[in-house]
Amino acid sequence: MSTVSKEKTQEIFTTFGGSATNTGSTEGQIALFTSRIADLSEHLKSNPKDHSSKRTLLHLVGKRKQLLNYLHQKNLDRYKKILEALGLRK
Repeated sequence: MSTVSKEKTQEIFTTFGGSATNTGSTEGQIALFTSRIADLSEHLKSNPKDHSSKRTLLHLVGKRKQLLNYLHQKNLDRYKKILEALGLRK
């Protein structure tokens, strides 16, 4: 449901963070949150009364927004790349 498997997490951080162990990279965290948001959105389509998952989804969206704002302030090129890679609109 809302958890991402260890293999998928390593794949996300390898793709966006540079290595599987670089879990602190901003881009990797944004990609991981995006993956979890997509999973939760699918879950909520079939379970609309699951308020706990809805709260978690809103929390993840807020955290991703904070990281995107941080990246926008620190490095505009990396910000634009991550938006394009993940297909996010801003």
